[in-house]
Amino acid sequence: MSGNALCRIDDLNVRYAAGDAPALQDVSLTIRQGQRLAIIGESGSGKSTLARAIAGLLPVNARVSGDISWSRDSGIFTDRPMPGRDIGTIFQDTGATLNPVLTIGEQVAEGAVRHLGLSWRQARDLARDLLERVRLPHPSHLLTAYPHQLSGGQRQRVAIAAAIAAHPAILIADEATSALDTVSQAAIAALLDGLVREEERTLVFITHDIGLASSLADEIAVLRAGRLVEHGTTRRVLSSPAHDYTRALLSDYLDLSTPPLINEAVS
Repeated sequence: MSGNALCRIDDLNVRYAAGDAPALQDVSLTIRQGQRLAIIGESGSGKSTLARAIAGLLPVNARVSGDISWSRDSGIFTDRPMPGRDIGTIFQDTGATLNPVLTIGEQVAEGAVRHLGLSWRQARDLARDLLERVRLPHPSHLLTAYPHQLSGGQRQRVAIAAAIAAHPAILIADEATSALDTVSQAAIAALLDGLVREEERTLVFITHDIGLASSLADEIAVLRAGRLVEHGTTRRVLSSPAHDYTRALLSDYLDLSTPPLINEAVS
């Protein structure tokens, strides 16, 4: 069961250029402690823009209106999240996430040094433990390795380790499995599922894959052309979609060989 509100989004609008259609229009959403929220929609629906807005990573030329507020331990909301502590982000492209000239150990340890105040020696020990936690082999040896020496699935595991190093309240995974092969996709999805369950983390999972959303999320939000057209429990959205667009997404996904999604959904 989800707990207290961590992040409130009210009437959020994002536009990248004056002549363009809005990337997001009047989106309102609350992200709660312990929630596992999947945000789904076709390419161009605004999923990644919403993820970047929550993470405070929109480009400087983006025109933004509305409000995103964050809860502190005191229950007071503020409009400025604490980097690394409120949010950890995992992107699709590990080539853009990981620095090719820094070792794996340096990149995983950096967040703990910056946001937890650990020494580099302490953070290096933490990095080794995190690499082991994300099920990478020989974590002590990997501390001195570089990203190009790892496979795509291994690099994504490193990115997850770096994202959780400072114990963020919300973990955002933006199409984190879509660039991987099917076997690696399943492994990363299982890893994320285990991490958020074990530590009762809050997960915001951005995906176009309804099947993956059904296995990871307890709630689903559906975006279409920048608008939030449906939001509810995974079971309700999959079994009784209220919007034609959601029904169309389900229809496009399902065929005679597809297992029933509702059997996989979290009740």
